[in-house]
Amino acid sequence: VQLQASGGGLVQAGGSLSLHCAASERTTFSAYTIGWFRQPPGKEREFVAAIRYNNYKYYEDSVKGRFTITRDNAKSTVYLQMNSLKPEDTAVYSCAACRTCILSSLRNDQQYPDWGQGTLVTVSS
Repeated sequence: VQLQASGGGLVQAGGSLSLHCAASERTTFSAYTIGWFRQPPGKEREFVAAIRYNNYKYYEDSVKGRFTITRDNAKSTVYLQMNSLKPEDTAVYSCAACRTCILSSLRNDQQYPDWGQGTLVTVSS
């Protein structure tokens, strides 16, 4: 499946952004697990959030209570609403998809075969 991420930009600390991940696959999109990952400057890529086919949601600890992941299967799109942004949230954010994700490894980027291009989020202090 092809993915396209959008919605990044420059925001002040405490502000909000909404990222979108649109998929090319419409008929089977609901069966995919979609994950958001980010890569801060000079650091490794890290897990942010994921949403499974059954709408179960998973978050990295540092974003719990601030970020919300949702999906609209009719639009083949997953959203990442980011509130109370902090300078340490600055990163390139990418979405990824998998159909046979192992629940215990949702946070492992190696489990996702399909990736969209990243979108840059910059949070100024």
